[in-house]
Amino acid sequence: MCGRFANTLPSDAMAQLFDAAPANTLPHVPNYNVCPTTDIHVIYRTDDHRRLVPMRWGFVPKWYKAPNDGPLLINARAETLADKPAFREACRVRRCLIPADGFYEWHRPEAGDKQPWFIQPAGEGPMVFAGIWQDWQQDGQRLSTCAMVTTEAQGRMAEIHHRIPVMVRPEHWAKWLGEEGHGAATLMCAAPDEALRFHRVSRAINSNRAVGPELIEELDE
Repeated sequence: MCGRFANTLPSDAMAQLFDAAPANTLPHVPNYNVCPTTDIHVIYRTDDHRRLVPMRWGFVPKWYKAPNDGPLLINARAETLADKPAFREACRVRRCLIPADGFYEWHRPEAGDKQPWFIQPAGEGPMVFAGIWQDWQQDGQRLSTCAMVTTEAQGRMAEIHHRIPVMVRPEHWAKWLGEEGHGAATLMCAAPDEALRFHRVSRAINSNRAVGPELIEELDE
């Protein structure tokens, strides 16, 4: 799973990069410790244009009576996305993109403590996760919510953790957003090792209150 990530790209740069109309209020950046249940930047398509908006990271199904009425759904498995009642409608008609600099994952060596890693793109540009979104409303409370799509990790990533977020390359953004017809399911695969860089980071990231660019700095061995 992916439970934390970093995002430092300015909101206006995101809007330009994705050719998306920005909402008036967007989450603060830079944020080196984006945590579940907070608002994150999300790009989705509506009324024949893209929008850049804030959404709660933690998908809330329509039948939840409150946002905490069931499990916290920050990730959605690609293998079951089309079948799970919570996600199957969203995977057809409400797909989105989630930009980031990279994400954190924790590896537990044998007989050792969990060690956090930072995984980021090997090349230039942001890391863009495949996501799904859902508007939820109950008793006058309304939330726009989302989850990241994950798949089985391969290669070096699998040595750190068995799951990885699905990453969407720029040439496939339109397909994932539903702008180019069918075929989005073919994009739900793990990024190859050569597309990623890996380094260990400080255990300071273990706290959801930790802040600052030092969180993504490589840990001295």
